[in-house]
Amino acid sequence: MKHILYTVITVLMVSMAFAGRVSAQRMLVDQVVATVGDESILWSDIESRYQQAVIEGQQYNGDLRGKLLEDMLIQKLMVNQAILDSVEVSDSEVASRTDDQLSYYISQVGGQDKLEEYFGKPFMHLRREMMENMRSQLLTMRMQNAITEKIKITPSEIRKYFSQMSQDSIPNIPAQYEIAQIVLYPEIEQKEVDRIKGRLRDFQKQIAEGKDFATLAVLYSEDNSASRGGDLGWASKQDYVPEFAAAAYNLKDKNKVSKIVETEYGYHIIQLIDRRGDRINCRHILLKPKASAESKQKAQDFLDSITTFINRGQITFEQAALRFSMDKDTRSNGGVMTSRDGSTKHSISDIPAEIAKAISGLKEGEYSKPFHMYDERRSKDTYRIVLLKKRHEPHKANMQQDYAMLQDIMMSKKRSDAVTEWIKNHQKDIYINIAPEWQDTKFEYPGWVH
Repeated sequence: MKHILYTVITVLMVSMAFAGRVSAQRMLVDQVVATVGDESILWSDIESRYQQAVIEGQQYNGDLRGKLLEDMLIQKLMVNQAILDSVEVSDSEVASRTDDQLSYYISQVGGQDKLEEYFGKPFMHLRREMMENMRSQLLTMRMQNAITEKIKITPSEIRKYFSQMSQDSIPNIPAQYEIAQIVLYPEIEQKEVDRIKGRLRDFQKQIAEGKDFATLAVLYSEDNSASRGGDLGWASKQDYVPEFAAAAYNLKDKNKVSKIVETEYGYHIIQLIDRRGDRINCRHILLKPKASAESKQKAQDFLDSITTFINRGQITFEQAALRFSMDKDTRSNGGVMTSRDGSTKHSISDIPAEIAKAISGLKEGEYSKPFHMYDERRSKDTYRIVLLKKRHEPHKANMQQDYAMLQDIMMSKKRSDAVTEWIKNHQKDIYINIAPEWQDTKFEYPGWVH
């Protein structure tokens, strides 16, 4: 009996202590850390960002919370100006980027329940909070682009900049690779297409009989918009691939459901939620057909045949890429892979792991055996062969080989200087107040504290 009484008292004491900590934490959470114009930054805002930084594995030598506070101060400045300048971001972009970020977090912590536990918030509350933060981040990016869009540099400026660099500051360029590829998608069998279309027709029938489209999207859609009932937010025609845009914009009445639409991502049905001028808000259900084991083997076998033709000199790699490759981004230029800035040179860290493995050990002019690679962007299985066109050895940057990179370095510096100047000027033009206990923070821009 004494043991039971002792246990009960202990539990009560622990519960009271925990409640006291929660109460104290809530008081701290509600503390205003900084004010910019009419906007406040709370301790809870900083803690939420800190939790996100930890889950993303961000590294920072110094006071990370202080850095996050300054990032938020800059965001408040930028967003305030973006509103004045009527800068906008689409709801669909905010939602899409937020869901991508949430999917990454869920994969890192091992499930949605664990994510809620980690942040101490229900999933939908966390999503709303992250969407607000994402909108601010995107508006900040738009403002930074507006600040720097007119910056230009000339070849003479780059030569002068390089000539004034000390030997220690000239960057070391790692080994870089020029690569070409031939990509095949396994054929989707007609019975699989019929199965997918049959399911979508069944969904159309259920919706016509009164079933909620959004509920079906949550249960069955294979798009990352499923968690919000397939809602894609407000978007313009150019935000969608052509086939999807044509079907969505052909819907005239609210809640109208489209015919089945095929795109590079799979098969969709679309429902119109609302329309405002040339922008629409719609939701969709996406189903992705799966290639059979036989189709995958056929794709690999066909790549083996292409390799044989190339070996015999019956066709060049570039000709084979143009004729057979299904990758629309590379086939027209002989399979040559380019980066976003148009460069054909790739560091090993920028290459997908499967391709990096395939070119390891290859000499210039050699190509790999066929291999499987899942295309994350298009959500498709692919089979590839890759050609190592050229390997550039590690070296100190120079004007002859690395002009484009030095141009990027100088452009980045000029843009950074322009943003710095903008921040310093606007710190003077708006009311800013930092809580006393945060005023000793080592900010990059000292103008926050007057």
